[in-house]
Amino acid sequence: MGLGSVRDVSLKEARAEAERWRGVARRGQDPIKERQRLAREAERNMYILKDIAEDAFESRKADLKEDGKAGRWFSPLKLYVLPKLGAVPVSQIDQQDIRDALRPIWHTKADTARKAMNRLGICFQHAAALGLDVDLQATEKAKALLGRQKHKVQHVPALPWQEVSEFYASLSDGTITHLALRLLILTAVRSKPLRFLRLEQINGSVWTIPGEIQKGLRDRTPDFAVPLSAEAQAIVEQAKPFSRDGYLFPSVRRGVISDATMSRLMERRGMEARPHGFRSSFRDWCAEAAAVPHEVAETALGHVIGGSVERAYRRTDYLEQRRVVMERWAEQVVGGSSELLHMVRQ
Repeated sequence: MGLGSVRDVSLKEARAEAERWRGVARRGQDPIKERQRLAREAERNMYILKDIAEDAFESRKADLKEDGKAGRWFSPLKLYVLPKLGAVPVSQIDQQDIRDALRPIWHTKADTARKAMNRLGICFQHAAALGLDVDLQATEKAKALLGRQKHKVQHVPALPWQEVSEFYASLSDGTITHLALRLLILTAVRSKPLRFLRLEQINGSVWTIPGEIQKGLRDRTPDFAVPLSAEAQAIVEQAKPFSRDGYLFPSVRRGVISDATMSRLMERRGMEARPHGFRSSFRDWCAEAAAVPHEVAETALGHVIGGSVERAYRRTDYLEQRRVVMERWAEQVVGGSSELLHMVRQ
């Protein structure tokens, strides 16, 4: 077994190496095969973070909405981690490297930094699954070094539920934007399902939102039935003459109305609240004025309730209870009624 050229290895180093490999032989191992194994392992551990991150992203595309085409999963890494650590072998990255990479945004862009840290942890787990020698605790150690984040997540500004009725009444022009905002308020859905609402999704008093355009994991999100109040059905009828290519709320040129269009209307009026905030308005009304059971109110917002076992045994989607709630919400929105709604928990 050669130990290297006499020009490169001193006598002292050769004696130390010889003793090391004799020890391997004494343990019943083949020194040459063991050296080859260690060389392969060292070569494998030279995989750089950029390659690992891309491979981890590819392996998770099936779990991401629209196969991750929006790039939201990968962008925190691409923008704030890979420029500094992308060319470094993943096995050589420690908590100090991670701290130095994320420190500039740890407090100023807290939510983005948190996502970047989470994605990095997934990359380390992916590397370990590939057999690479990585520190799976590196991200947790980096969090300890960075300390508690000072920045608080800013929630989307919402209009108090008591003021929604007045705003709803002001949307009286009968334009696509006004009608879209009215239906958004009445149904408490997210902006995207409403903007991409197609006429065939509505069957009588029920609007079925396809799972693929809801927020969540594409292959795990079932279709969601939204009960339409009488007022909501009237808005749909008013909007039908504007429909184009099957979409109820088309844009002026092509495609559908944008979220920014509705937001700008509220911004031009000097309002801090934004369209997404009407979901909070509805949820506050459920809790403060209507005494709606928690599981019914959360289901109305399309939120996942309970753990996987509980969901497996709970077959109901509370459609009939939600139908009552949405009708009373419409009464509140249209007429400002403060009549309390009491529902029996089932």
